[in-house]
Amino acid sequence: MNAPLRRVGVVVMVLFGLLFANLNWVQAYKGNDYRTSPYNGRVQIDEYDRQRGYIMVSNPGSKPIAVSEATKGNLKYLRSYPNGAAYAHVIGYKPVNGTATGVEQLENDFLSGSSDKLFADRLRDIFTGSHTAGGNVTLTLSKTAQDTAYKELANNKLDAKSGAVVALDPNTGGILAMASFPSFDPNPLVAHDGKAGDAYKRLEGQAGNPLLNRALQETYPPASTFKVLVSAAALSANRNPDTPLQAGPGYQAPGTSHIIRNATPSTCPQEQMTLKEALTVSCNTAFARLGVELGAQRLNDTARAFGFYDNSLRVGNLSATDRGLRVSESVLGPLTTSSGGDDKPNIAISSIGLNEVRVTPLQNAMVAAAIANDCSQMRPYLVERLVGPDLTTGLYAAAPKELRRSCTASEAAQLREMMVSVVENGTGKKAQIDGYVVGGKTGTGTADEEANAGSDGWFIGFAMKDGRPVAAVAVILDDAGKGGSGEAARIAGLVMQGVIKDKGGK
Repeated sequence: MNAPLRRVGVVVMVLFGLLFANLNWVQAYKGNDYRTSPYNGRVQIDEYDRQRGYIMVSNPGSKPIAVSEATKGNLKYLRSYPNGAAYAHVIGYKPVNGTATGVEQLENDFLSGSSDKLFADRLRDIFTGSHTAGGNVTLTLSKTAQDTAYKELANNKLDAKSGAVVALDPNTGGILAMASFPSFDPNPLVAHDGKAGDAYKRLEGQAGNPLLNRALQETYPPASTFKVLVSAAALSANRNPDTPLQAGPGYQAPGTSHIIRNATPSTCPQEQMTLKEALTVSCNTAFARLGVELGAQRLNDTARAFGFYDNSLRVGNLSATDRGLRVSESVLGPLTTSSGGDDKPNIAISSIGLNEVRVTPLQNAMVAAAIANDCSQMRPYLVERLVGPDLTTGLYAAAPKELRRSCTASEAAQLREMMVSVVENGTGKKAQIDGYVVGGKTGTGTADEEANAGSDGWFIGFAMKDGRPVAAVAVILDDAGKGGSGEAARIAGLVMQGVIKDKGGK
């Protein structure tokens, strides 16, 4: 063979070698990426050949809140959400091109039929040639409570433009309602006609950020609802509901010229009152002094015991607690000086839930739920059951788990006693429910407790029947102004009544 032919032969062999290496790299290393890419049209068509499973609420006989309907296009099923905005932040949406959100994302494998739990159904399909529908997901949501939560947020009497509601079953941690306002209609985001991208861009740029789930992702100053945790810290330091506290119209913390005052001149002007009375009327001066007496360490320890600083918390399926919907961390902010001593001015203002104290609505609902449940704080979750395509074969049922012990049962009973006084005699009367024992705490979240205008309205609380907790709730109305906490208490009472109705009064 002459030299030119040898060179041509070498080049051809090198090219074949490169081609062989590339084929193996694509097959062995990138193959799975290409197969599962959302831009792979064959994958999309194949995925939509199988009817996606239903998402349902816990009420027996209720219509599904996410369904798939047959089409005449290449994609044989269209996802739709009959309840629109009311459930959007919980169930999310499943776009044709893009990433699913909410429960649609958490349970995507099961809903689409690709989960190992549905292997037998897929094996049967090989022989029958059929495409069995995906599995169905039942959530913990109470339909009446969820519908009420969204309706009352959207039609609140103060015209607040945003807010959130979370209701929990204190016995299990099951989420009975989770609503965020403003919300969005997920149906345009799952359209097959290519307009879903435009719909998403419009929502992304919309005022009020309707895509944000405020119940889990937003933190707020808890304001006077934080006095419940300061009370818990006091009980752990051997105080009791009858312990006398120094009150009065103003309090100047050591080392500062700022005077903390009460919401109104008529609130606790007397020099002394009990811890229970101070919580009932929401006395700022008494709690600011109490926080300084207790110190940074005890306040931090108590807050952590109730779930603050837990940045690992996820909400979804209890069998996979590391892959649920992420919950933002709730924090107290710095309460010590650079030398490590107590920063008394910061502690004073933080003890009435202002300064740098931040909390999510879910975390505040978890505080109320723990107190209602003898300080056994249950891990919150959304997925109650997974059932097969035939709607009868049970493949998973949630087994509730205790997340932490927040205080002693005795301290929980004393906290309930004080919170019941708030609803029966104090600032939370609008949350009362006939035939039930209701406890709670209002809050006005603003940079300055003296300035009610433009402030947030809070209520956290629980309902009990025959000594057992029925529901716990947190409501926040963003920038609600004067009367915000009273309106939040009214909404909380209605949401808990929704839970009671769906439980048949039990």
